Amino acid sequence: MIQKQPFVDSQNIFLMGTSMGGAVSAMTAASHEEEIQGVILLYPAFVLVDDAKERFASVEEIPDTYYNMWMTVGRVFAEDLLDYDMYGAISAYKKDVLLIHGDADNIVPLSYSQRAVEVYDSARLEVLPGAGHGFYGNDAEQAVAWILEYLEAHKK
Repeated sequence: MIQKQPFVDSQNIFLMGTSMGGAVSAMTAASHEEEIQGVILLYPAFVLVDDAKERFASVEEIPDTYYNMWMTVGRVFAEDLLDYDMYGAISAYKKDVLLIHGDADNIVPLSYSQRAVEVYDSARLEVLPGAGHGFYGNDAEQAVAWILEYLEAHKK
């Protein structure tokens, strides 16, 4: 739909997401590589699969709804995650990816982005020392600088 909007340069569609939005952006890019010029992921929640597996040993244990990362989600959320290969799925995206993650993130450990760099064909991980799950002040300014640099280098 967005490609058909008159104000959109369909050759330069980039996805950017934070936390769960980062995981969703990575998954979306992998399934739409031809349309997506680049991906920027800020502390992406690739931990979702492990979190679901720690919480529920089987599909039968999953309630109709439950609270997860500040929101109520339905049973299908965890059902799909229990058998989902996050890193296998995102590795289908072969273009350049920028990941930005704080090394003090207590919600999504840095190791999840480090693993993503290993499965992508071409990814750059920038680490913000002392930053947590969300960037503020100088950390936010540095993240914006990396994002603008990435966009400038990758636009057609």
